[in-house]
Amino acid sequence: MEAIAIPVSLTKGAVEEIRRLMSEDSFDKSNVLRLGVKGGGCSGMTYVLGFDAPTDKDEHFEIEGIPCIMEKTHGIYLMGMEVDWQGGLNSRGFTFNNPNASKTCGCGTSFAV
Repeated sequence: MEAIAIPVSLTKGAVEEIRRLMSEDSFDKSNVLRLGVKGGGCSGMTYVLGFDAPTDKDEHFEIEGIPCIMEKTHGIYLMGMEVDWQGGLNSRGFTFNNPNASKTCGCGTSFAV
């Protein structure tokens, strides 16, 4: 398991929501938080945020005690990104503030570099 410098940050709200999800009875304790990107979305790339099993392609890091993984090749897209949790009535869910994005779309989950 290769540990790296922390490439992204989580706001207090995001940390609280992730910990809440991890404390659910149905949570699979063999999974960790995966951050990444995949092709698609209205701007070309979409963020990946979810729980998954580590693979040999992953780098491992920890944010406030939360074990995280990210494919080694995704760091160039995500370095310096901040993930937040919005819990309001008008906007609910995780949001991404990515300094590497040259363009984002209205949905907030798609970007271009």
